[in-house]
Amino acid sequence: MTVGIANLQPVVALVAGILILFVPRLLNYIVAIYLIVIGLIGLNIIH
Repeated sequence: MTVGIANLQPVVALVAGILILFVPRLLNYIVAIYLIVIGLIGLNIIH
């Protein structure tokens, strides 16, 4: 089984949601990291 971006997004979203519930301050960092990664993928810097 190959693990691609489509398979990882639900897991990452679930983990991020749980972390935000316990540590609300993490929301800023999680959103920032998510946006940076999505931007890099959109620019084809990360394949």
